[in-house]
Amino acid sequence: MKRSPSTLIVAGLAAFSFVAAACGSDDAEPQSSDAAPADTDTLPTGSSADSGEGDAMSESITIYSGRNEELVQPILDRFEAETGIDVDVKYDDAANLALLIDEEASAGRVEADVFLSQSPGTMGFLDTNGRLAQLPETTLDLVDVNVRDADGRWIGITGRQRVLVYNTDLVDPADLPTSVFDLIDERWQGQIGVAGGNGSFQDFVTSMRATQGEDMTAEWLSDLAALDPVPYPKNSAIVAAVGRGEVEVGLVNHYYNFLALEEDPNQTSANHVFEGDDPGAVLLVTAAAIVDGSERTAEAALLIDFLLSDDSQRSFSDDEYEYPLASGVEPSGGLPALDFTDVGSIDFNELQGGLEATRELIADAGLES
Repeated sequence: MKRSPSTLIVAGLAAFSFVAAACGSDDAEPQSSDAAPADTDTLPTGSSADSGEGDAMSESITIYSGRNEELVQPILDRFEAETGIDVDVKYDDAANLALLIDEEASAGRVEADVFLSQSPGTMGFLDTNGRLAQLPETTLDLVDVNVRDADGRWIGITGRQRVLVYNTDLVDPADLPTSVFDLIDERWQGQIGVAGGNGSFQDFVTSMRATQGEDMTAEWLSDLAALDPVPYPKNSAIVAAVGRGEVEVGLVNHYYNFLALEEDPNQTSANHVFEGDDPGAVLLVTAAAIVDGSERTAEAALLIDFLLSDDSQRSFSDDEYEYPLASGVEPSGGLPALDFTDVGSIDFNELQGGLEATRELIADAGLES
């Protein structure tokens, strides 16, 4: 398997604004990982592998992955072992890779066949620019309609729910707000951890804009800033600070506290989930797509199907505590059950767009860290 070097692309002011808005992933630096070949076929029933095109399959495929190597590489190794298709992979921040795909397409080149993103925002950027191809119906049918593109150009792979992490020694659960809007209270003055420059926080704010409107979102951000929240660079830093008692609560993705407790079961932190229709409980999806112009669309669909297979979904959930999105796959034992239809009923297409405007709102409130 070949691993291409990462490339930072800054293609003009508009592209730079997109990078600044969409980056900020908590993923670790890429680490090489190896996994033993799986013994059984793990592709979903009815997947693109059943299309009868196997004899015409290419010998290789290229994926640009905005998800870290430590997590993704073992799954790609299993795909190679089971299909005989070599995978060339380029790892980098999802925003950088989206810009690279767009730049390559503008130059008349298509280097990637599959794009795997940490955030729906980068998918929106590429979809708006016409860089994504239509996915097969057999692939789209592997997930619920609520976690895929309405036009069929990208599909959710895993889900991360927004939560409020709190220190169990310092906070009485009875005092926790039922809505992210109720977090605006003097009780939490100087006690809220926020990662305003982080991509997941920006997607959360974008979803609030989509469901609550610009004015209410801007007011909430301003009121939050008035409580003197403590800035952190990423979700994991907030969870660590909450565990130390540096702050009492923090706005994060759900799985960071699970990972922290796995490392230190004595950490005094827990997740609090806002009400299901609250913007503070929105489900943010990681997503995959076929790059428009790829000459290996059958292989690309096969790889995406593999990411949605039971074994791959179990890896995402067991190793990272993310919610599997493939229909019929249950989350890891430690994760609470989640009904996707009850989580922030927003239009994910609307969530994708407007990251630059979201960043401006966050900066105007003085929350961009």
